[in-house]
Amino acid sequence: MTSAIILFGALWLAPQATAPLVSARIADTVRINAPDTLARDTAAAPVMHAPSDADTVRRRPKAVEVTDAYALRLKIHYYTAFTTIPFFVLQSVSGNQLYQSGGKDPAWASNLHGLSAAGLGTAFTINTVTGLWNLWDSRSNPDGRVKRWLHSGLLLASDAGFAYAGIKLGDEAKRSQSARDEHRKVAYISMSSALVGYGIMLIGDH
Repeated sequence: MTSAIILFGALWLAPQATAPLVSARIADTVRINAPDTLARDTAAAPVMHAPSDADTVRRRPKAVEVTDAYALRLKIHYYTAFTTIPFFVLQSVSGNQLYQSGGKDPAWASNLHGLSAAGLGTAFTINTVTGLWNLWDSRSNPDGRVKRWLHSGLLLASDAGFAYAGIKLGDEAKRSQSARDEHRKVAYISMSSALVGYGIMLIGDH
């Protein structure tokens, strides 16, 4: 009887003794496996990066090269344009004198008007050639393209106006008051068109 009791007690105590050991092993397994699982999940997840300045593709402005001939024509065009302004003044002074003389033109006004008209025509011929040449050479350059075309259009209109005032109306103005009025009006419109064209190109570096 005593042996049976001892045997029964041993059987009852054995599971109780081993339970903490089993629990400890399970806990260790969880502690060991949990970091490994987390590491695997982290490695498998895609890494997202915020876009940075280095990832952004920036277009560099296209460099525009001009030839030495282009630069020379531009310099000639630039300085010749300034020479036309004194001619405008001389044309205005002598032309007003001729307009007010009523057919009795003073010699100095008539001579000065003719000489300044010749100088103005020469300057405009030089600038028309150099300007159109450079306009063609710079046709592929988008920088300042609108300004160049506006400038060219205004100066070509001035060319046409001065040619009409001098060739068509010059002789008629000596005989007709209406032709004299028209000659004066066309000349001033042509001067104004040229000055606006100059102003457009002086705004900026074109």
